Amino acid sequence: MNSPNWNAWLTTSPVRARGLSFYSFLTTCLMMAVGMTGVHAQGAGADLPTHMVADMFKPLSRPAEMIHETSLLVLVICAVIFFVVAGLLLYIVVRFRKKATDNTQEPPQIYGSTNIELAWTVIPILITVVLILVTSRTIGEVQNAKLPEDALQVRVVGHQWWWEVHYPQYGIITANEIHIPVSSKDPKKARPTELILQSADVIHSFWVPQLAGKTDLIPNRTNKMWVDPYTIGTYFGNCAEYCGTQHANMLLRVIVDTPENFEKWIADQKAPVPPPQTAQEIEGRRLYYANACVNCHTIGDSVSKGIFGPDLTKLMTRQTIGAGVAPLNHENLLSWVRDPQILKVGCLMPNMQLLDNEAEAITAYLETLK
Repeated sequence: MNSPNWNAWLTTSPVRARGLSFYSFLTTCLMMAVGMTGVHAQGAGADLPTHMVADMFKPLSRPAEMIHETSLLVLVICAVIFFVVAGLLLYIVVRFRKKATDNTQEPPQIYGSTNIELAWTVIPILITVVLILVTSRTIGEVQNAKLPEDALQVRVVGHQWWWEVHYPQYGIITANEIHIPVSSKDPKKARPTELILQSADVIHSFWVPQLAGKTDLIPNRTNKMWVDPYTIGTYFGNCAEYCGTQHANMLLRVIVDTPENFEKWIADQKAPVPPPQTAQEIEGRRLYYANACVNCHTIGDSVSKGIFGPDLTKLMTRQTIGAGVAPLNHENLLSWVRDPQILKVGCLMPNMQLLDNEAEAITAYLETLK
């Protein structure tokens, strides 16, 4: 008995919307599992160690460490308050419970006690002031840190629902993955990375828990933050501000490598894209330019200069497709070319209604972009 064609069912079923939503949900869960178990991925940096997804309790960058230390202090203060209040409540319940020898007369009542009223007013104010001072100090240290002149600058632009990544010092544009060199705890050897955050549409929020706190990307406004990771590896992040249908699938990776490997990655990104060789790749290139692909995407120095979709110049050096929704391999790339809505429901790239041989040819051409 032949196995069912689930892709065909997803594209023709009358319950397509619900089916695709469930399919997208399963895809997201699978990708979370891939990230958390360290399953091997393709692309630059795939051989680096993979850190737990959203593991904010294992900071590996100075801003994340400062936030972590402050959060622990706040947690301790709140825990002390909880145990004091809970202990007093338990004491009162036990100490003043009704006894068999008690009469029915109401016990003495206290009205207008200045000492008690001062206590429950002044103590909460003092606790609040301490919390304000502690958090303000951390916020000030993070936001006002003076970065060295050789700090790497990366401009990140949030889109629905993907990340555009610029390296203005190198003239490189990529998407959904941020490559940076590892820093050091020694201030003399540290090379932090400054992130310049902008939005092309709605409010997004950049969050890589092991590297730094959340920072919003707001239309018509530029925000800045910085990271200086101490350990090489792949760090997972996501948009932390609801921004529409595929908010949950607006994922990103920060790939931290040695300075030498980072410079090698820069050189690879700046190298020209090799021309297509086979007949299928050449036909795929023709179909790419004959269809609406060029209206949204950019490929190197070609006439494809679209600005609404991710830059595809070095597409095959990346680990995932669709802003982390699936690993970047032949099957997923072909599925995306045929109908992106199967992998990412509601994304702004439409189904181009391509024939199977056309989708195969375009996929073959895209696989030369490395």
